[in-house]
Amino acid sequence: MTELQSKLVELDKKKEEIKKYYQELEETLSELKKEHGNDFMFQDEDGIVYQIIKPTKTVVIYKEVDYIRTKKENEKTATLSLKKAQEAGFEMKKGK
Repeated sequence: MTELQSKLVELDKKKEEIKKYYQELEETLSELKKEHGNDFMFQDEDGIVYQIIKPTKTVVIYKEVDYIRTKKENEKTATLSLKKAQEAGFEMKKGK
């Protein structure tokens, strides 16, 4: 495996953790909005001031390149089929 391929594998392993972070962030923001409304401001112990706002626009990102992969042990589905991977000459590990 090349250095870049190894880096992609490591980043993919972090993907679920990052996804959970953003879900938790959205839930927390939503709860703060419900509790205090838009424009609520507060300050943390380091002096940083936060304000809950309604975003003025949505950012849409169009990717030029992406990846798909076969499923991991704990996943129900995958974006790349085992059959397609095998047809490309890859040997699949037992139990996957």
